[in-house]
Amino acid sequence: MGARGPGRTPLERRCEERLRELALPARRKMTIEEVCEHVGARRGRPLLVLPTALPTGSPHGLWVATDRNDYVFLEERLAPIHQHQVVLHEIGHLVCDHDTSPVLAAEVSRLLLPSLDPGLVRRVLGRGHTDSEAEIEAELVGSLIGRRLSSWTVCRDRPVPPEAHELVARLAVLGPPGHPGAED
Repeated sequence: MGARGPGRTPLERRCEERLRELALPARRKMTIEEVCEHVGARRGRPLLVLPTALPTGSPHGLWVATDRNDYVFLEERLAPIHQHQVVLHEIGHLVCDHDTSPVLAAEVSRLLLPSLDPGLVRRVLGRGHTDSEAEIEAELVGSLIGRRLSSWTVCRDRPVPPEAHELVARLAVLGPPGHPGAED
């Protein structure tokens, strides 16, 4: 992010405003879990981070909003620092109120949202992973939140809530060849 002051871009000012609106607690450093709890409390529903083996060629992370919860799925095989940035990026999308991105690949769309046409899912719900303003905004907001973190703990075994079991099972089916549960 550019220097503070009049030389900041409108996007930088907007991202800083989003962080102020998030109203993170006054203490300087937080854990990622505390950030998730805070964001979930502000939205009135839990924000759960679930590492899983995502299909080859899919995004490294995705935010899925359901009626009861927000989920950030992230590729479990990423390096811990990359996982950290992916989670912050997806939280950035959530904080900026961007459209959720359930999936971009047609076969993933069919498994996760079987009653919808995959083309429709991509057009209506998919975000492109490009240099779009939404992607840049999510990255900037995630980076600003990241400045408030004290540490990132790698916990590969996170409990999956009962209401997410079916979705996690569908994602696991799409794992890479040779991955337990993957279809060849």
